[in-house]
Amino acid sequence: MASAPEPNKGLGYISNALTSPVTAAESALRPLSFDDFAGQAKTVERLKVMTDAARRRGDPLNHILISGPPGLGKTTLCFILGHEMGKNVRVTSGPVVEKAGDLAGLLTNLEEGDILFIDEIHRIPKAVEEYLYSAMEDFRLDIMIDQGPNARSVRLSIPKFTLVGATTRAGLLTAPLRSRFTLQTRLDYYGVPTLTGIIKRSCGLLGVRIEETGAREIAMRCRGTPRVANNLINFVRDYAQERTKTGVITREVAAAALELLEIDATGLDEMDKRMLRIIAENYRGGPVGMSTIAVAVGEESETLEEVHEPFLIQEGYLQRTPQGRMITPKGYHAIGLKAAVGAQDELL
Repeated sequence: MASAPEPNKGLGYISNALTSPVTAAESALRPLSFDDFAGQAKTVERLKVMTDAARRRGDPLNHILISGPPGLGKTTLCFILGHEMGKNVRVTSGPVVEKAGDLAGLLTNLEEGDILFIDEIHRIPKAVEEYLYSAMEDFRLDIMIDQGPNARSVRLSIPKFTLVGATTRAGLLTAPLRSRFTLQTRLDYYGVPTLTGIIKRSCGLLGVRIEETGAREIAMRCRGTPRVANNLINFVRDYAQERTKTGVITREVAAAALELLEIDATGLDEMDKRMLRIIAENYRGGPVGMSTIAVAVGEESETLEEVHEPFLIQEGYLQRTPQGRMITPKGYHAIGLKAAVGAQDELL
């Protein structure tokens, strides 16, 4: 069976897709097969076609790039690929691979058909990225040793492997690297019915008693993200254990627990509302730059752009324009304010 990620062990670590044990909690977070993976039907179908064809030919998988917001299952899908192919998965991340020697150490320790998973692959240094080109196409590395008159090139042959890259910022990948992936696929936010099923499955594996209405209430407030849903399950379980006699998660219990976390019925949390309120009250609805918003709310702009803004834009609370961010009439309503005079006309 495939294993969930282990604690950090340096540049990368091997997860044996056939024999590594998994706990119930890890299984809840990381399904081990395509059949257990809910949602993302198009991506799953594409990956099934690739794995079935590769197994039939006896070849390694071609390289795959998976993009999308955090928490939607990019890492989980990579471990499923390892399980389906019966191969090991070596995991690392872009910022960790700082020089060519780091990359060489990862690649030369792979076995035939193994999967190298690079999370946040867009953050690999440019100099290291160029070494990936020959590794992905020709399965070789040309490493320069020493400097000046003593410099020499050493060619290393590496086993045929599969590179699975994951990124939350696909636009930051260079064209040469992106073009070397056979499959480029994107994960989208999940719908409430799919998330309800995921939450019920997770609760079953964790031994948590939950009603259908309770699962749906959590699903409506988890921003379309399974990782958020699983995090909320743990708090709601604690709340049900301490504040109810039965410990069962009903709709009322889930709603009360999530209100305690300041997550409203639409999934907006405290930081979302702070962003909207800053734009509405301080800048008459915008436009205003994200760096200005970040300073006002006391958070990094990258965090706001990657974690909060995608949900706000997708749900129609915020609009991104060339001049900056603008709050929509729906955003005004979410924070209990009336749209500024002329703001609605500007957005229509």
